[in-house]
Amino acid sequence: MEKKNKKPAPPQMSPYIFTVLLIGFGSWCFWDGWITSDPEMIEHSTFNRVLSGVLLPWGIYDYFKIRKRENKEKESKD
Repeated sequence: MEKKNKKPAPPQMSPYIFTVLLIGFGSWCFWDGWITSDPEMIEHSTFNRVLSGVLLPWGIYDYFKIRKRENKEKESKD
């Protein structure tokens, strides 16, 4: 009898990693662009405001897109 040496599959990365990075970096840019009173960050405030306006909605959109996909996969398994 032959023994098959099956290696276990590598751990799967969560689909929410990219979403967390988008929201985290967007929140940081929001803080630097709108809330902070650090005079060194004032010169970068426009960049941070625009970037937070792009990254935060993108992260929220990505979250709902992944959640919808997971719900469809769950329903198809049932």
